[in-house]
Formats: sequence, structure tokens, C-alpha cells
Amino acid sequence: MKGWPAGHIKRGDFMGRLLDVVFMPHPPIMVPEVGGREVEKIAATVKAAEEVATRVAEHRPEVVVIISPHGPVFRDAVGIWAVPELRGDLGAFGAGVVKFAYSLDLDLSRAIAGAAREKGLPAVLLDGDACRRYGLIPELDHGMMVPLYYLRRAGIDTPLVAMGMAFLERQQLYAFGASLARAIEAGPHRVLLVASGDLSHRLQPGAPAGYDPRGREFDRRVQELLAGLDVQGFLAIPEELAEGAGECGLRSFIMGLGALDGWKVRGEVLSYEGPFGVGYLIAHYEPMQRDPGRSLIAGVKRGREESLPVRLARQSLEHYLRTGKVLPVPVPLPPELAGRAGAFVSIKKHGNLRGCIGTIGPTRANLAEEIIYNALAAGLEDPRFPPVTVEELPELTYSVDVLGEPEPATMADLDPRVYGVIVSCGRRRGLLLPDLEGIDTAQEQVAIARQKAGIKPNEPYRLERFKVTRYH
Repeated sequence: MKGWPAGHIKRGDFMGRLLDVVFMPHPPIMVPEVGGREVEKIAATVKAAEEVATRVAEHRPEVVVIISPHGPVFRDAVGIWAVPELRGDLGAFGAGVVKFAYSLDLDLSRAIAGAAREKGLPAVLLDGDACRRYGLIPELDHGMMVPLYYLRRAGIDTPLVAMGMAFLERQQLYAFGASLARAIEAGPHRVLLVASGDLSHRLQPGAPAGYDPRGREFDRRVQELLAGLDVQGFLAIPEELAEGAGECGLRSFIMGLGALDGWKVRGEVLSYEGPFGVGYLIAHYEPMQRDPGRSLIAGVKRGREESLPVRLARQSLEHYLRTGKVLPVPVPLPPELAGRAGAFVSIKKHGNLRGCIGTIGPTRANLAEEIIYNALAAGLEDPRFPPVTVEELPELTYSVDVLGEPEPATMADLDPRVYGVIVSCGRRRGLLLPDLEGIDTAQEQVAIARQKAGIKPNEPYRLERFKVTRYH
């Protein structure tokens, strides 16, 4: 093994063990050959990268597992490189002299894929045939190159297991990380896991992805949750907040946290800064001893039990796609579904919106029928998306918002955390649900609802407010 004196440590002196989990950013500018004098502007990030690399080098890892959001990314499976060697350089960033070649630990790569599949988690091994089939070029992307640059400087030059994140549900990504850790423990090697990812790309005007105030809120929340190792809070970060922030590290970090499932952990966030409009965070955690009380896997597999409105929405779409018939209203009709109300049904796939359709007021005989038909509309008629297919059904999650009776309102009556709003001008009506991430003022709420209705700023409009009961 390169980087250690001959005979200092023998492979097999220690059986399989996950030594450390490191969260690192990957801006090429933090590599001096790329950034030059600009590196001085992220001195805290560079110092923390050097410190964490020195720490983990002292544990003498024999394999580095690295997860990159710029690696082989699939919507429905984790892609793991399975070729003998990966090469890469930073030539695209003006530093072609920075180039690495790594052999891959194919035994551990296969073991990780196998452990995931045993738990029903999709993984694909990207060997030569698979690369040709998917049109992929095996390489070290910059999400891998930048962390590896600092690990090599600390003397770590071991075989790799290299993979991308995936657009699976967060619970599945977390469970994948836990399966990854089990595969490591079943093998013969001491392993370092690196979860590569930047935070918001929208921290300030002129940032690479533009500016969004949700960027700073997302980064603040990630820092707090990682500092407290609040895994449940991390998994519950609103999708709207992450999307508004324009991040690229959330899914990699979730996989890294999954690898720590069921362990008492020590560690910390070493640094955070964002002078170029992108958030760079470095954190390090070390599993110390087993702690079943810190395991979420039992609760992650299916999540919390479905509410009655959500179960009805799911059954409606599934029944129609499999039989071509509308689901009958339940008999006897549950009391909570017997009344009449408007309702919105939202459908997500891997955390991303897949359809959302609703009614402002009741249009059916009862709430059950309202939900049944709105679920079909959300899955099959939302003009923003193609109709849902039978094959997608296992990957979907649902939520239902039941609307209270709208009442006339003025701007002073609105509270976007408590009330939804309806803005009307003639036949044009725009609706915005309450308690949406990034909507903090009544003015913002009304402006967006007015935009949705196509009401110009100089046109008169009428306001109504309403409350919702939200079901998951």
C-alpha cells in the first residue's frame, strides 16, 4: 500500500471496519493548482480539509469509499463503478497536471451492491458492458478528485470504491448507507468513507446558480443538524428548501449518515464558508461503539403509517392503473371522509414532485370522492408531467391537503404560515397553500398566487384566506 512504510501495517491485522465518515466539498478552486491566489478566500475550508485528511490518515485506511453527486447518477439506482481502474484530472479547470489513477476494490464494490439488493435497495455495477449500455465513460469526476487531492497529500493512496448518489427517496439512500457499512464490516478491510458534496449554490447575487434566500436557510439548517447529528431532522429537510437552495450534496450526505446508523459517534463540523456564493462544509465523524438506540432502519423502511386520506389517494391511482376503473367510495364511509371540502393531492417520486392537482371547493358528493378523483387527476392529468405508469407505483409517495372554507380577507389578515390564499380577478383565480418553505410574507404569497392566475400587478384583485389540514 502506497503512503505507508513497508511492514507498518499488514492487510488483515484488522477485520472489516468503517473507520471514519467525512463530509467534504469539491470546488476545484480549493486545489491550489486551480485556484491560485483565490484559495486564500477559502482558507478556513482548506485548513479544515488538511486537518481532516491528517486525522483520518492516522487511522490507516486500506480502502477509500467515495460518493460523488457528479459520478454515475441514476434516478432509480445507485451506480457503482466496477471497472479495474479509474483515472481523472482537473484539465477542465486549467490544471491538467493534477491527475490521478486508482485501482478499484471490485470485491468490496460487489459486496456493497449485494448487501443493498438483499434489502431491496437498487444498485447497479457499472462494468465495461454496463458503461457501453448506458453511454458512460469511467472516470474520476471532480467531486472525487478534489477530496482525493487532500487525502493523497496526507499520505492516503489506497484502492477505491467509487459511486454516485441517486435520486431515490431519502429513506432509501439512508438505508443504502447502512447496507454499505454492513458490507464493509463483513469484509477484511479498514475503510474510510467520503461523502462529497457542496451545499447551496445560491447564497448571494451573482452566485453560480443565481440567488435565492432559501440558500442561506438551507445551509444554516444543514450545519445545525450535522453539528447535533440530528439524523431525523436531516432526513426531514423540506424538499422545497433543498430545491430552492440549489444544493448538490444532500443525497451524498444522507448516504454517509446512513453508514453511521446504529453507532455511537464522535465528531464535529470543522468549517463552513461560502465566499463565492456556494456553501462549503467539512465535517468528520468516527463510529465508536454499537448503539441500537441510534438505529433508524426499522423506521426508515416504510416510514410512518399512512393516514386515511393518503391511503385512499394511493389506492385510487393504483386501482385505476391496474383495472382501468375508478375506485369505489369506501363502504361504510368513514366519518372523517363523509363531509364535503376541496382537496389537493400531491404525488412525489424520489422526493421530487410528480403531480399535484386539487379543487378549491367541494365538487363531489363527499371528501372521499373528492380525494379519489383528485388523485387520478394528479397522477394522470397534471400538464407538467407525463401520466404515471404502473411501473412507477412502488416509488411514489402521497400527501393530501384538505381545504377549509375560504373567507374574504385583506392583506393584514394573511399569515402565510397559517393561511393559504386565493387571489381572484374576474374568472381568473390563483391559489397558494400555506406553510411553504421560502414564503415568509403575505406580500410574497399574494404575488405568487397572482402570478399563477395571470393577474397583472396593475389589475384589481380580491383576496380570500383558508386553512388546510395536511395529511401524510
